[in-house]
Amino acid sequence: MTREFSYSALPMRVRFGQGSLERLPDEVVGLGLTRVLMLCSPEQEDTGRQVADALGERAAGVLPEARMHVPIEVATRARDLARELGADGCVAVGGGSAVGLGKAIALEHGLPVIAVPTTYAGSEMTPVWGLTEGGAKRTGRDPRVLPVSVLYDPELTLTLPAGLSATSGMNAIAHAVEGLYAPDASPIVSLMAEDGARSLAAALPAVVADGSDLDARAEAQYGAWLCGAVLGATTMSLHHKLCHTLGGTLDLPHAQTHTVVLPHALAYNAPAAPDAVAALSRALGGTDDPARALWELAGRLGAPRSLAELGMAEADIDRIADLAAADPYANPRPVTRNGIAALLHDAWRGSAPIVAH
Repeated sequence: MTREFSYSALPMRVRFGQGSLERLPDEVVGLGLTRVLMLCSPEQEDTGRQVADALGERAAGVLPEARMHVPIEVATRARDLARELGADGCVAVGGGSAVGLGKAIALEHGLPVIAVPTTYAGSEMTPVWGLTEGGAKRTGRDPRVLPVSVLYDPELTLTLPAGLSATSGMNAIAHAVEGLYAPDASPIVSLMAEDGARSLAAALPAVVADGSDLDARAEAQYGAWLCGAVLGATTMSLHHKLCHTLGGTLDLPHAQTHTVVLPHALAYNAPAAPDAVAALSRALGGTDDPARALWELAGRLGAPRSLAELGMAEADIDRIADLAAADPYANPRPVTRNGIAALLHDAWRGSAPIVAH
């Protein structure tokens, strides 16, 4: 069989390893930046100020207002503050919320973003941006928002609670799953996806059992980097479409929603994606049902397994199904409104995923 594929490497520098944060001043100087704005969530404010102190006079200020799904109001505030402070770059410290806020500033003002991830979200590896306005989340791809430098320091994940470590890691595995059956998948992407899923599935139980296990944290962060790179290189499908719709419309928590939906989305697509199923079977220890294995992994991690426990009402299923089926998108199995509704019912109840044949 003749292979045909296209692969574009993303232009960024990655520093990985314990103590990498110490190289942040070098990165800022190397990029020619003189005033950088720190972006973080309220929960990460202490870390944000620690990073600002390390940069001294090159730190323009700290904005601890990053929120899930990047509300347009927060993005506007950040853009205005960057302009007022004369910032020529941003350092996003935290998870997808902080990195997403940095991307919003990059999109508007073209300011370069340095990402310092403290979760396993993977947003730092992608040119994908998202903004939520009026209860609807819109996303896009633009090379201007891709961070120019990413510093992975596992020590910064030590304060991530067990529950968030679990759901953030499951969110990262979702990138790998969809990358394996993406229409623009390539051999290198598939290798990254399989190894990323393997690393996270192996590391997360150890991270949850002992949050101070730095080796497990490093392995999980390695997996998250690979899965994030997959997210940045391929087109996401049904799973991500559903999660964006649930998050933007119902304001459900991002990583937890991915954790709940992933096994059911994989079960829906499995009959049409045998190569992806084979790769995930290897990554998850030889299982013959990776969708069930991911659902069981979430249970072992103590992570949520139903949309009901995230606050979704059963009455919202029809509305979400309508929205998720409204716009066409690439998916290995045809997407139908009834199929999505059935998937959502299973995810809402938290029942074990069943692969259709």
